[in-house]
Amino acid sequence: MAVAEEMGIEPEVVLYMKNPPDRPTLEHLVSILEDPVEDLVRKDAKFKKLGLRPEDYVDNPGAVVDLLVDHKELMQRPVLVKGDRAIIGRPKDRIAQFLSD
Repeated sequence: MAVAEEMGIEPEVVLYMKNPPDRPTLEHLVSILEDPVEDLVRKDAKFKKLGLRPEDYVDNPGAVVDLLVDHKELMQRPVLVKGDRAIIGRPKDRIAQFLSD
């Protein structure tokens, strides 16, 4: 957010835990995501506790959507959307270039 504000852009912030994206929104997001779709999934302690395997999500948009519908807390963030393009804002130095394009 700080990068966007420094550029004079006021981002729309979606609090994904309070208002998680629904299936159609996630399907659209993965269709415009410029990053590998599997990067949208956090591979953290919760992911491991669920017994999930990272390789099951590689180049598999349907599996990513299914997982994030059921486990919104596993969505990597921030996700930036600009028009018909989206990226994961990590590392944060990617954000300025994406927003200026």
